[in-house]
Amino acid sequence: MRDACVVPGPAAAGAVLAEPTDPVRAGWTARLSLATLAVFMAFMTPIQILLPLQLEQIDPDGKNAALSLVTGLGALVAVLANPIAGAWSDRTTSRFGRRRPWILGGALAGAAGLAFTASQHTVAGVAVGWCLAQAGLNAMLAGVTTPIADRVPLTQRAQVSGWTGLMQSLGLVLGALITTALVTGVRSGYAVLALLTVALALPFVLRHGEPALPRALRPAFAVRSFARSFWVSPRKHPDFGWAWLTRFLINLGNALGTLYLFYFLADAVHHADPGTGVLILTVVYTACAALTAIPVGVLSDRVGRRKTFVVLCSLIMAAAALLLALLHTWPSALAAAAVLGAGYGIYLAVDQALVTQVLPEAADRAKDLGVINIANSGPQVLAPALASPVIAHAGGYTGLYLTAALATLAGGLLVGRIRGVA
Repeated sequence: MRDACVVPGPAAAGAVLAEPTDPVRAGWTARLSLATLAVFMAFMTPIQILLPLQLEQIDPDGKNAALSLVTGLGALVAVLANPIAGAWSDRTTSRFGRRRPWILGGALAGAAGLAFTASQHTVAGVAVGWCLAQAGLNAMLAGVTTPIADRVPLTQRAQVSGWTGLMQSLGLVLGALITTALVTGVRSGYAVLALLTVALALPFVLRHGEPALPRALRPAFAVRSFARSFWVSPRKHPDFGWAWLTRFLINLGNALGTLYLFYFLADAVHHADPGTGVLILTVVYTACAALTAIPVGVLSDRVGRRKTFVVLCSLIMAAAALLLALLHTWPSALAAAAVLGAGYGIYLAVDQALVTQVLPEAADRAKDLGVINIANSGPQVLAPALASPVIAHAGGYTGLYLTAALATLAGGLLVGRIRGVA
């Protein structure tokens, strides 16, 4: 039954901050996964395909520096927008709930940013457009990541996280398919992504109600205390701090490994069609991620363990980075994509479930997840700053992928410092 306009009664309102115990249904998971697919398709496809193509047309000689600038500025906006949107989501008292208004509003704003980016013919214009898109999409991301902590019990959390996490990779596959095979031109690629961002968000927004936050539970607003709330002390909450650092390092390794994939295929592998090559590698990567994400999520929920699987995924992903570092051939790239996908599938399922278990306060779930998500977007800022000088002065793509392997291994090592999660 549709429940989009149901106004929760007093019992539901009182339970808005309670730890979830009722299992979620397959339809709920499927619609949340579609909304997650939308946001990551809109995030990843421009970074991997549309922005490199657009910037190569604008400035062929300075394409590497331009891509670093645009993606770095966009990631910097993401670092700020995601936790701020999450904090306001936690305070939202709409009768439609705390998350759905931000999912829909963020989707609309992100789509507008993508449309603006498509019309630009200068590096500065592309940077402004991508920053606008990142602001909207990160507001949407704040809305789609928190329902797992809000609604999913621990006994389902890794399994549901596996489905939504898999959407990150599937979003790139579908986005690459759309922008390389189904439409022609950079502008049409952006336009289709903008439309899909909104369309795929609607099923969850329209079909699933959520309890409203009672106004009595919304804290009084003060600028200073609001700003201070974004600092989560690692001394007071050490598990949260270690989980953040673990995610940052593993995502830094992944960002270093994927940010320059288009140029790696063109300049090191000498692939005749780098865009198609990226699509093939992404399909292989996603297929292998699908083979591990859901089964490992189910296993993790069943045995109640998270950290062991994070260590395992870091070892597998580091092995893939080493393969890319040592061999610059198309067959080795295919093998690395398969290995990396298998490792990242494990990570997507288990890490999100782990993170939801170290959140300090139920009332601040979206804000705290936004702070955690800085560990996703922060590497997008740091990776270009690291990658460009490494490629130029420290071993080229071999040095780049060795750096990626080291960062990933460090993340797997530090997850052992988390004490409150098995």
